[in-house]
Amino acid sequence: MADRVTVIGWDGSPLTAAARSALSAATLVAGAAHHLALPEIPPAAERIRLGSLGLAARRIAGHRGTAVVLADGDPGFFGVVRTLRAPEHGLEVEVVPAVSSVAAAFARAGMPWDDARVVVAHPRTLRRAVNVCRAHPKVAVLTSPGAGPAELALLLDGVHRTFVVCEELGTDREQVSVLTSDKAADHSWRDPNVVIVIGGSGQTLSADPGWLLGQSPALSAERGWARPQADAGEGESGLLRAAQLARLGPRTGDLVWDIGTGSGGIAVDAAALGAAVIAVDADPAALERATAAARARGVQLQSVAGRAPHVLERLPEPDVVRVGGGGAEVVAAVADRRPERIVSHASTRDEAEAIGRVLTEHGYAVECALLQSVGLDTRTWAEQDRSVVFLLAGQRPVNR
Repeated sequence: MADRVTVIGWDGSPLTAAARSALSAATLVAGAAHHLALPEIPPAAERIRLGSLGLAARRIAGHRGTAVVLADGDPGFFGVVRTLRAPEHGLEVEVVPAVSSVAAAFARAGMPWDDARVVVAHPRTLRRAVNVCRAHPKVAVLTSPGAGPAELALLLDGVHRTFVVCEELGTDREQVSVLTSDKAADHSWRDPNVVIVIGGSGQTLSADPGWLLGQSPALSAERGWARPQADAGEGESGLLRAAQLARLGPRTGDLVWDIGTGSGGIAVDAAALGAAVIAVDADPAALERATAAARARGVQLQSVAGRAPHVLERLPEPDVVRVGGGGAEVVAAVADRRPERIVSHASTRDEAEAIGRVLTEHGYAVECALLQSVGLDTRTWAEQDRSVVFLLAGQRPVNR
């Protein structure tokens, strides 16, 4: 096992005295090509070019001597420290931090970043990173080869954003470009880079610094979900919408389709939970109401006018879907896209059986419940509204 492992963050600034001292004693140094070219590295030290972090960690763990790992920015922020400290390697790590690439990117842009979401984009997580950019007005994306600014822009098709692309921060080749997302796909970008994605509601700078990292102070302080709405659709009580939301389970990184959004109750609640939302309705007036509700709540959603199932063909892949209208035909079209969960409702048993049959035929595990709610006037305790509806939820098996 290595006698000592020191991780040194590098942001292009001259190395600190602590970093130079650790390097001078190193018998093994690991880092990217530009790190291994630093003049402070002892000529006799073994050098490892970082590729697979797991493989490098195993080689460091097997080294008898003093090891140093060089990494861009703050190595404890989505960096190598997590890998090196994994229990299987058994390494004790000392860290000499530097300015993180995210902090440096926002500094170049002259913007605060306490209200920004920070995501890591790899080819396997790119779609979820894009969904965060859809859902939030300020996002920093730590990119990787194959999941860079061009790929982000392509998947954001139809959603306008401004990109601040910071290439090779801290080096002589550093470059900062500001452009709209529809232009970013036409460029070739140098790695490493950080992309600040800005746009949508809530982009006006607030004087309130807030108190929680990644949360905009502009978000509504309204509590509760699925609150009663005067213009809700027939049978769509607040309790039904609460049950639908519970079955959907929207979360940050998800893309939600709300088909037949109506007044936008489900769409707005899902967006408030951090998900990206596309609200679909054939009625332009309904979409206007949903957009206004989102604005009042301090969240954002994308509205698409059109009639399902045909309008669904051009939408990006969803994670969870609520079908508020269209019956079994629309549920079948949604199930063809294989979202993880589908929630719908029916006013009759025959319609519920048809929807349940479609979900089962597509391989979903189906849950159905008959929900009855009665509203009471608390002044007289007289009955006001009665709603009886079938709630259906389908969940795709994990391996399908």
